[in-house]
Amino acid sequence: MQSPTPVTDNLPNKAPPRAAISRKTAGRTLVVLASLGLLLVLVVQVLHTTGRISAGFSDWRPILAAYLIWAVAICGAQVLIRGERGLRALFLLPAIFFTIAVVIFPTIFGIYIASLDWNLSSVEGPRFSGLGNLVGMLNDAYYWNALGNMIFYTVAVLGEYAIAFGLALLLSAEIRGRKFFRVVFLLPMMLSPVAVSWMIGKSLMEYRFGPAATLARYLGWDNPAFFASPWMARLSIQAMDAWVSIPFIMIILLAGLQAMPKEVQEAAKVDGANSWQSFWHVTFPIMLPVSITVLIIRIIFKLKLADIVINVTAGGPGGATDTVSSFIYRVYRDRSNVGYGTALAMVYLLMIIVFLTLLMRLSKRWTQKVV
Repeated sequence: MQSPTPVTDNLPNKAPPRAAISRKTAGRTLVVLASLGLLLVLVVQVLHTTGRISAGFSDWRPILAAYLIWAVAICGAQVLIRGERGLRALFLLPAIFFTIAVVIFPTIFGIYIASLDWNLSSVEGPRFSGLGNLVGMLNDAYYWNALGNMIFYTVAVLGEYAIAFGLALLLSAEIRGRKFFRVVFLLPMMLSPVAVSWMIGKSLMEYRFGPAATLARYLGWDNPAFFASPWMARLSIQAMDAWVSIPFIMIILLAGLQAMPKEVQEAAKVDGANSWQSFWHVTFPIMLPVSITVLIIRIIFKLKLADIVINVTAGGPGGATDTVSSFIYRVYRDRSNVGYGTALAMVYLLMIIVFLTLLMRLSKRWTQKVV
């Protein structure tokens, strides 16, 4: 006897409950209303700021309030529309909204400021100039000189890395006073770059009475001016920055060396490799991921170099030691040109993003080939 076919198999799929449909509709409506409200407040404020309409707000605080209301509405709408999945999304959405608030909005506002001819010393106030600031940047020899200096300072990171690697190898060996030297070599990293600028650049390397200048005269240098000629000034700035930064590279490399398996080095010695062969064929390839990581971090810090330059030379002589960051600072301080300075900063930010992206891709390929 055949078993009867279940009745449920012949029935169509059940339609979703009306409560679920109405809840999703309410969520979508909430998203649309909150987005329209934020867009309306933003458009009114932009038109008021540009002088198109008289109605508006005295500052941008209502935009922040509208954004917070919009963010809360989006979070609530996710729960209404997606249910349990929306509740899980609430753990991620606050971080996304915070990133938009502190990264995306300031970037958009910076692009807007970069399009203005805004000099604080002018009575006319900000005026829209379009690409005028970019045209001025292309014809600014001091800006291109600062970019050239940044190439020199960035390439010098390789020298800092070589010195730091040598110190790390020395401090990882079994030598007397190893702990004492580790502490001593870390002392420069504990100092502020501003303090280093005054302690070394303004005192130790001072032309008339500085100990370094006195020693140079004793050794036969007739005119020991460390910041008078362009290349000497660049090398002096680089030396001070390296003195502060080499301990950071050294401590990261030292940590990598301490984590290396000792059996690999012992196997290289058993195979008859000398010290240089052991380093080049064993230690260096194993340390390559750590080396690339610390180099990229150091390059990022180097691209922001400004404090030592500003305090010691103020970009002199004749802009010879300027970095892009110190030059932008002087554009704000000396020229009071907010629009032009912001345009320089935005272009420099774009250059940094492109450069670091290419650098990380190339380093990844090189690491795969070597390792």
